[in-house]
This record gives sequence, C-alpha cells and structure tokens, in this order.
Amino acid sequence: PSIPFFSTPHLDSMANEGAMLTQHYGGAPVCASSRASLLAGLTQGHASVRDNQFDKALADSHTLGSVMRQAGYATAAFGKWGLQGKSRKSPKAGGEKSDEGEAEATGGVMPEGWTAYPTKRGFDDFFGYVRHVDGHFHYPKEDKIELWENDREVSKDFDKCYTTDLFTARAKKWITQQKTENPEKPFFVYLAYDTPHAKLQNPPSPYPSGGGLKGGVQWTGKPNAMINSATGAYDSYMFPDYAKATWDHDKNPATAEVPWPDVQKRYANGVRRIDFAVGDVIQLLKDLKIDDNTLIVFTSDNGPSQESKLPEKYEPIFFRGFGPYEGIKRDTWEGGSREPTLVRWPGGIPAGRKIDEASGQWDWLSTFTTLAGLPAPAASDGVSLLPALTGIGKQTASTLYIEYSEKGRTPNYQEFDASHRNRRREEMQVIHLNGFKGIRYDIKSAADDFEIYDLTKDPRELNNLAKTPEFSALQTEMKSRVMQVRKPAVDIKRPYDNALVPPVTAIPNGSPGLSWALFKGEWPWLPDFRTLNPSSSGTSAKVELSMATTDSFGVAFTGYFQAKEDGKYTFTLSSDTAAMLFLHDIRVIDEPMKNAAGKFSGSVLLKAGWHPLRLYYRHAGNVKPELNLTCRNAADADLPVKTDAFRTAPNGH
Repeated sequence: PSIPFFSTPHLDSMANEGAMLTQHYGGAPVCASSRASLLAGLTQGHASVRDNQFDKALADSHTLGSVMRQAGYATAAFGKWGLQGKSRKSPKAGGEKSDEGEAEATGGVMPEGWTAYPTKRGFDDFFGYVRHVDGHFHYPKEDKIELWENDREVSKDFDKCYTTDLFTARAKKWITQQKTENPEKPFFVYLAYDTPHAKLQNPPSPYPSGGGLKGGVQWTGKPNAMINSATGAYDSYMFPDYAKATWDHDKNPATAEVPWPDVQKRYANGVRRIDFAVGDVIQLLKDLKIDDNTLIVFTSDNGPSQESKLPEKYEPIFFRGFGPYEGIKRDTWEGGSREPTLVRWPGGIPAGRKIDEASGQWDWLSTFTTLAGLPAPAASDGVSLLPALTGIGKQTASTLYIEYSEKGRTPNYQEFDASHRNRRREEMQVIHLNGFKGIRYDIKSAADDFEIYDLTKDPRELNNLAKTPEFSALQTEMKSRVMQVRKPAVDIKRPYDNALVPPVTAIPNGSPGLSWALFKGEWPWLPDFRTLNPSSSGTSAKVELSMATTDSFGVAFTGYFQAKEDGKYTFTLSSDTAAMLFLHDIRVIDEPMKNAAGKFSGSVLLKAGWHPLRLYYRHAGNVKPELNLTCRNAADADLPVKTDAFRTAPNGH
C-alpha cells in the first residue's frame, strides 16, 4: 500500500476480547507528570509532579502500589520510573544531565538516596530504570545505564538485553513465582516500557516464538545471557515487514516507491516488539489459568513525540501517530493528551465493548481499589470505571482537567489546520464540562477566554464554539470550574494561581448548619463516602461528633461555607484518626499517608459567597473520637465555623 502503516495483531486481539476506552486521557502531555497522575490517582490540579519535573519525588501519599498492597495484593513495578526524587548524594563527575538540565549521578547511588524509590511508594519489588533520562536508552549494559533490582545495581550481567524484552521477561518471572509460591494471594503489576523513544534502538534478535510459560521471552538468570533473546548483535534486528517496506513518498503512483526512512522503521519495530510482549504476557496468564480473573490495562503516557537521539529526526506525521486528531506530545490538543486505552478481563468485561464516555488515567486508582473490594480513597480525583467496563451499575462522570506549561510552539505540520500550526504553547489548560472541551493556550490570566469544542462532532478541534453568543454562559462556567478543581503547587507558578475561587451562582436554600451522614465500618484510608450508603443521617449546627455511636465509623459533613469577603482563608483540621476537607473539588486539607491523625492546615483564595464543602472523617475505634475545624481570614482573624457560616445542601449527602 502507498500509505505507511504497521500492524499490532496482539493488541488488536486484546481490543476485540475486551473494551476500548476511545476517549481516555493521560494526566498531562508529557511522561513524568502523566505517570505521576496515573500512579497517584490525581489530575494535574493536585499531583505533586507537574509540567516537566523529571526525576522529582512522587509524593509520599496513596499510589496504585500502596492501595493495592493495603488491599492484600503483592505489588511489583517493572521498567521506567523517573519519579524517584533527586539523590541526596552529590553528583559524580561526568554524570548525565536530566531533561531539565540538573546533573544526576550515574554511578554508586544506592536507593536510600532516592526518597521516592518504587519500594518506598507501595511496591514490594522493583526491576528497571530509575532515572528519567535512562529510559532514552534501551540496552542497559552496552549503553552504560544503571539497572536496579530492589536495592542492587545489576547491569553488569545484562549483555544485549533489549529493555522491552528484559522488562517483560522479569515481569513474567515474578508473576509465575507469585502464582507458584503463593497461589491464593492476588497481585498487581505496573509494567512501564521505555520504548519506542529517543535512541529508538532495534532489538538484537527476533522475538522468541510462542509465549507464556514455555515460549516468548524467558528469564534464564545466567550472567551475560540473562534472557533468551539476548543473542545476535546490539541494535541489529528489524522485523521483516519493515525491513523492505516502501511508500509513495511523492504521492505519485507513476513513480517508484522508496524505502521507509530508517528512523520510521525503528519506531514501527519498537511498537511491534511491545505488541509481541503483550501477547506473551497474556499467554502466560492463560498458561497459569488465571486469565479469566486478571484485568489488564494497556495505555500510554502522552501523544507521539518528535524526539530522536539519532542523526535523522523522527516525525510522527509519517504514520500519523496522532490519529484523527491534531497535536503531539507537549500539546493539550487531543493528539497530545488523548490516550485511547485497551482493557481486557475475560471474566468481567464483555468482548468487543466500546466506551466513548470521557475518562482519565487518574481514574484507575479508584477502579482498582473498588475491584479489590474496598471503597475508593477520598484522596483521589478519580472515579471507578467498573460500571462502564462491565455494563453493571451507573457510571459516575470523571473529572477531566489538565494543566501544563511548555516553552516553544506547536509543529508547523501541513497535516494540521492552520489554527494549530506554529502556535505558542506556554501555559495551557483543559477542562471538560457539560459535554464540551474548553482549552486555553498561552494563558496570561484567569480571565483569558477558553476555546470551546464539541469533540463528538469536531474531533480535530476546528470549530471554536466560543465565538458564538450562546456559549457565553459555558465560557463563564469553565473559567469558574478550573479554579474549583485545582490547588496551586508550591514549586510551579501559574498565571491564574492568585485568582479568587468563584462561589456558586445561586444562594443555597438549605437550612443553617451542615448535613451529616454516618457510616459504620473500618477502612485502611478515608473512603470516598459518596460511593457508600450511610447508616444514619441528619443535620448539625457545626462540625461535631454527637452522632457517633459505634467503635469504628466515618462521618461525611456536606453543605456550603460562606466566605463573607474576598480573600485568603486558612482552615485547620484536627482529628484522632484521619480527616480531609474539600471546598468545591479543591483538596484544601489532604489525608497524609502516614500519621494521618493530628492537626493540619490548608489555605485557599475565595471570592465572597457560598462554596460547596465536604469534610470527611474516620475513627479507628481505639481512641476517643476527636474532630475540630477552625478558620482564619487574611487579616488573621478567627472566623466562626458554626451555624451562620454553613448552609446545608438541599439534598443532604
């Protein structure tokens, strides 16, 4: 054929056998912040890693690893990490530089120097690359890249180990051991490939035939031949389909076609290798007879990039890696952040399911905890996607919010509409509201207008509805909503950080005080009480615990808080076990992962008016119940947080 394309048969089978999430989003259009949002279950409005903060420490809070371990699962991470935190030890001479230009040691730094090493963020085991920049190279020994297995650097024994094969083989070994040695214990695996990217190296040999227990890549454990595909020559093997592939370079059928550019062959080769690996892992689950009861999610962290460490530049226009959309990596247009995702679970998801409702990777933390039989943590911006995946129950809508900043401009591709070419990026922001997408580029202030698009009719984002008068109300609502779903980061400054959070437009017609709902039970974290059924409910003039009657319980207070004047409000919350405070969907006071009991404060800039409030509390039953809320304004004056400051929501909990 004249149009370049390549196949992914195993991924195609996975799609046919499960569900396709056609409008699923990464947390950000770049790897570090996107993976941080996935692992923490947070949008970029609350994530600790934002923008291009490569190698920054993932916050010591709930992660996919920690919640699944608390749910009784064995947990492991394989592949690329890049969220470990800068080493406390001094960089050695000749150290590599990360993408953000800060020197990092390339030798001799043990995991204790990394504050957010995977085993410190909920994973029992880790095997892979720690630093962000290391993921640009795909042969650890030959490229002189550190390879870590828990507390040991092990690269010296890994001759000719291509990382896609290596991470797959190690994950297969771990899964097999789990099933053999502890068959009743469930497991959770985070397998993060680093290909195709940057160096765009080829594997050394064909992918071993078959898959699963006896076929595919296998871990041998023999020094200098650690996996069975570590044969042949470094960076040498090209899948036959691509070795001689040609294309109609001048769009003239009368002239001879020419070979694909080498850099494009390499990209296709890398993707095909991952396809083999996915098929290999699925076959392993079948061989171990756990296929029906294992859920697999296949996704990516951002749109296609232009990056190449080869002399020849990689351009995603060759294969149209952005699909039917526009934008690439580092763009908040659909092509940069939309990550259509495959989900396979033969025992729970009907084959051939297509889900078009929008969702985000921050939803997986809530999804997995719900699947494990526990309520989703309140400390997540996500919702469980199980109703959409299984067709059972009503799906709660996802909160879809992205913020990102990047110097430079969008590419000047002829394949893109003129409105998207060579456009200044800088501060970018996306909100989905009432079925429409709002997007801003090169933001100067909170007052900047959003462009508004109906993605169902206009996936390329060409018809800006904000130009029509009937969308003026939605424009105002979007400007308010983006302030109500985020908390400014200490180390990332935005031009809208100091804007006041708008109140609700209508004065609440509830009664003075707050609604409360009591929940009986014990949980390993503060649950999202909206997903549970209360045992009793009522109203209270203030935040107090007179309704408490059981040894272990939780209480959700809901209603509105009145800011009497514009300004900064600082809330202080103290409890015996754990508590969280939300205004709108802003996490004013979060639940610490460790030592959640005690006194914690959080501030927010509020415009005068009524602001929706949620206060969650849980009591473990072995100490006296305690919950107190105080507030101070910018003038450092105590404010009443009782009847006249609160108003119940009309529908209560």
